[in-house]
Order: sequence, then C-alpha cells, then structure tokens
Amino acid sequence: MKSHGLTKALFQWGTALTLVVSGALWAANGVDLNQSPEVSGTPEGAVRMPKQQERMALNYVNQPPMIPHSVDGYQVTTSSNRCLQCHGVESYRTTGAPRVSPTHFLDSDGKVLSNVAPRRYFCLQCHVPQADAAPIVENTFTPSKGFGK
Repeated sequence: MKSHGLTKALFQWGTALTLVVSGALWAANGVDLNQSPEVSGTPEGAVRMPKQQERMALNYVNQPPMIPHSVDGYQVTTSSNRCLQCHGVESYRTTGAPRVSPTHFLDSDGKVLSNVAPRRYFCLQCHVPQADAAPIVENTFTPSKGFGK
C-alpha cells in the first residue's frame, strides 16, 4: 500500500517537473505567452466594455450569440474569467451587458449549479467576436427560416 502512494507521488512530481521544464524551454525559444488574449491579463479596474457594433442576428436555434466588442487581452483561465466581470449575475445590471444564460449553470447531468458550469466557463470556445467578413471558404449555408435578419 505504501509503495502505491510513493509511486503516485513520484508520478505527480515527475509530471510537475516536466511541465516546468517544458515551459522554460518555450520561454527560452522566445515565446511570449503574455501576448496571447487567452492568457494575458486585463488592466485592473477596466470593467466596462462598450459595444463597438450592434449585435448580429442569429442564424439558427441555440446559436451562441456573437460578441459585439473586442476581446483582445481578455483573461479566461481556470481562476479568472474576464467575461463574467460584465456578464455575470452579480454585475450585469450595473454594466448593462447581457446576463449569462441560465443554461450555463447546468452541469453535464442537468443539475443546477450556483456558479457557471465548468463545461460552459471558457466563453471563447463558443462565443466569438462578430465580423461582417466574406467567408474564407465558399459555402451554401442559409439561415433557418425567420433567422439571420
């Protein structure tokens, strides 16, 4: 039993050491992770982000709404979510931002949680900044009836 615990501890320390060494190698190769919007910090006190354009119409049922403002520099990590500073249930009334959907509080078993569910926490996986740009690849997509207007 003791050898199992020792093996587990050695494995965890080995994994941690591997992560530290690989991070140091990336840093040595000139990769600046602070320039990535997914990990860079947001200046303290910068809470309100005004819309830069009107929200675009949705194209189908349950389409995640697009973001009508820049998200450059937004920090969304396991310990911090810049989006919730404006869209969270505690702050949306004072910021004027749309509130996070109630569906974001359901776990994978359908249980209602008091905080945003882990599977819905990383907003930028589904919600993207909107742009009125030509498609990169030609397609024949048409919005569902009554949508996209």
